[in-house]
Amino acid sequence: MKLPVYLGLLHRSEGTLAHSFRQVAEGHGHEPDVHFICETLAGQCDEHQRALAPIIERYGEVQDEDEPERLHAEKLTDTRSGPVGLLRDLQDLYLLASLVDITWTMIKQAAQGLRDEDLLAVVCDCDGQTSTQLRWLQTRMKQAAPQALIVAQ
Repeated sequence: MKLPVYLGLLHRSEGTLAHSFRQVAEGHGHEPDVHFICETLAGQCDEHQRALAPIIERYGEVQDEDEPERLHAEKLTDTRSGPVGLLRDLQDLYLLASLVDITWTMIKQAAQGLRDEDLLAVVCDCDGQTSTQLRWLQTRMKQAAPQALIVAQ
């Protein structure tokens, strides 16, 4: 069974996303909405990791030796400046959140196949929040794009 590989991927990806949300919150503190919402979304990722703990305890968590780099995302270690920098940082968050979102989808499929109601409950709670994170990121990028891409700096 390869579910532990995807549980490991999800656990690491949620941690990476939480760290990256905090990095963007700190780096773009002059944008109050970005700062506070990114901090809130980072907290959601932390909760997702905690919700996964009993599932990981039951099924395990492994890193597939055959694909260590293909199934991994790097955290943001610094932020860019200015309006284009904000847009690019939000885009990076969107890519990380997309990885988390599709991984929840894969785990949901496994949970349905296993008929594991506990895992399905965790997936339903967490995946819904990840979808909301993606919608906020997309909306905020749409808001930032005209300023960043058209207005002369």
